[in-house]
Amino acid sequence: MKLAEKENKMVSSFALDLFKDPFFIGFNRELERFNTVHNLATRQAYPPYDIIKVDEDTYKLSLAVAGFDEENLNVSVDNATLIIKGETNDTEEGEVVHKGIASRKFTRTFALGEYMEVTGAEICCGMLNINIERIVPEDKKPKQIKVKVAK
Repeated sequence: MKLAEKENKMVSSFALDLFKDPFFIGFNRELERFNTVHNLATRQAYPPYDIIKVDEDTYKLSLAVAGFDEENLNVSVDNATLIIKGETNDTEEGEVVHKGIASRKFTRTFALGEYMEVTGAEICCGMLNINIERIVPEDKKPKQIKVKVAK
């Protein structure tokens, strides 16, 4: 077993044991979701991507998708998981002498944290840029309770 696999198993078993503590009520579903997305994501190597933290609540995910246009890309969110799919149509005119540019379908998944929302996606110069922002509902934001004097 490779060292990375051992470390991954150790971290996973530690996290699983930690969240079995009765203090963490209802976290088992989230942990299972994270584990599923993580296992799927570690097998995905194409296309390459960057994640940029713009500020405390805003991120930009950039994927290198040269050869894909907006009709060939699908960006969706399901169960707090960002899913990006791409599929190309290999319709080259003429005889291909050399095929060096990959044109294969792909699926990339990313687990989104609490209140993280995809706010936009655009493709420019072969890069798919996805904006992700933490949008906390008003009822979940900290609030000040005024203390009154009893009469």
